[in-house]
Amino acid sequence: MAAGTSDSGFMNKIIERLKGLREDGPNKSDPAQNRVRFSIWYFIAAMLVLVWFQSYSGGQQTEKISYSDFKQWAREGKVEDLTVGPEQIIGTVKGEEGKPARQFITVRIEDPELVGQLEQKGIKFSGYFENKWLGAVVSWMLPLGLFVFIWFFLMKRMSGGAQGVLSLGKARVKVYGEKDVKVTFEDVAGIDEAKGELEEVVQFLKEPEKSQRLGGRIPKGVLLVGAPGTGKTLLAKAVAGEAGVMFFSMSGSEFVEMIVGVGAARIRDLFRQAREHAPCIIFLDEMDALGKARGLNPMGGHDEREQTLNQLLVEMDGFDPRAGVIILAATNRPDILDPALLRPGRFDRHVAIDKPDIRGREAILKIHAKDVALSSDVDLKKIAAMTPGFVGADLANLINEAALIAARRGADEVNMAHFQEAADRIIGGLEKKNRVMSPKEKEIVAYHESGHALVAMLLPGTDPVSKISIIPRGIAALGYTQQLPTEDRYLMTRNELLDRLQVLLGGRVAEEVIFDDISTGAQNDLQRASDIARTMVMEYGMSERLGLLTYTHTPQSRYLDLGLGSNEREYSERTAQDIDEEKSRIMDEAHQKVLLKLKNYRDRLEKLAKILLENETIEGDELKTFAEEIRVRASAVSDGP
Repeated sequence: MAAGTSDSGFMNKIIERLKGLREDGPNKSDPAQNRVRFSIWYFIAAMLVLVWFQSYSGGQQTEKISYSDFKQWAREGKVEDLTVGPEQIIGTVKGEEGKPARQFITVRIEDPELVGQLEQKGIKFSGYFENKWLGAVVSWMLPLGLFVFIWFFLMKRMSGGAQGVLSLGKARVKVYGEKDVKVTFEDVAGIDEAKGELEEVVQFLKEPEKSQRLGGRIPKGVLLVGAPGTGKTLLAKAVAGEAGVMFFSMSGSEFVEMIVGVGAARIRDLFRQAREHAPCIIFLDEMDALGKARGLNPMGGHDEREQTLNQLLVEMDGFDPRAGVIILAATNRPDILDPALLRPGRFDRHVAIDKPDIRGREAILKIHAKDVALSSDVDLKKIAAMTPGFVGADLANLINEAALIAARRGADEVNMAHFQEAADRIIGGLEKKNRVMSPKEKEIVAYHESGHALVAMLLPGTDPVSKISIIPRGIAALGYTQQLPTEDRYLMTRNELLDRLQVLLGGRVAEEVIFDDISTGAQNDLQRASDIARTMVMEYGMSERLGLLTYTHTPQSRYLDLGLGSNEREYSERTAQDIDEEKSRIMDEAHQKVLLKLKNYRDRLEKLAKILLENETIEGDELKTFAEEIRVRASAVSDGP
């Protein structure tokens, strides 16, 4: 099935679901929606009651008449049930010819003969004393009080109850009870060393007397350091779940507000709550947002963030570790944290959580695949091998994407092809088979990718090629060549870097050999190749001309690759010229080697490109057979330097 068709079908399902939600109305079980709806209805009901009260008290149904008309009706005996007040007269006039009686009101005028006339006609009347103060209270104070009540009611709802203006200093902490945290160490895989480090913390929370028997003390704080998605938050929850204690969770950014003093107040409140519920765990996520080194503010002064950090330092010094309060914090930027946080007595222990190796990735896949219907051909070890550099969050996303692809295909189980497609989608982007390419462009892309693949097959120190495709993916990728490492690598030799450099230049050189021209499709390849040449010269000391020196200063964290280096240059203009010449030399030598290889194997290059133009994708046994032919020929015939 074409990717465009399947994706459009998937989007149609989402649109139908959204239409269903719109027809069904808002979720009645959502407290936030109910709160807003009820607040509006309360306000409308109060307004209706107020309008009715004003209408009733204002006497809108009473007819106002002149005093002369009242005297005329009294002489004719048409009035009854009179109430004579000091300033007004209220009564009822009899209806005529089947018409109902109606109420009237008139202004009282000094008339000594009125009482005699009423008695003469036999009209019953009574009097009352008018309380002006009571009328003012009823007509003004009651509506005003009702409006004040409605205002405070709405403000309380909109401010989130306890999180209103009067409680800014309260820590907005997420509290999990002893039985609320269901995560244990069984749910964490691929970081066995980190789990081993934290088992001591769990042991202390369970049996503090055993840990203190020989005079030792448990670390006050544990700093979890690792790349995003490696499982720092999951590991912290697992510690709380294993120990069976309360878990207080907050993000570093939730402490700092625009109002001065709020962050420090929230720190105090958080530690107060923790002491009251000891033993417990305080988890501070994104610690770099709160604990950035002081003095880095370009405007100078003592800003709110630094005041909050100072309060945290004081609190960590002030509480007794025997109370059973353990502080866990997570960050991917330990290099910018304040040194006072990292000293012994505060964050005593630093636990590095690295990206998982192939065995760790396989263990993580097993955990996330528990609830997924897998086909018998699924090999999690092979999936782990094809996902180097993936962290726990990436692997969870891979499982989910494969399950969604299988559901769109109408399959009953998730098979290996679904995982392969999910991996291609995550790494390369969305497949775009409907993108229209001219035959000339398609031919250029085919030779370009064939050049990458052929050079990789000819060099023994490169990762084996597993797939070649000229189907556009993502935003700008018109094709790709996939290489899967046979094992996890932590070091690279100079020859291996040079081989990788040649593979990157293979696409552009293939265009030179076949078309005697070049295109813009090698822009990303040249950028990556230039980065390799630069790091070889400036960081790894792999240039004999420049010697064993490094010429860069990169203070950013190795756990968070931002692509940012220091603009500060610590070498002379002459050295800069030598660096440029060395980078150019490395690139030129690699270019000449690739050019010679592809000229000697031009027939294989044309054959591979022809297969790509026909099938658009080469993988599996067909690619293995072709690679084996190249290796046999390369071992039999020397192709020069």
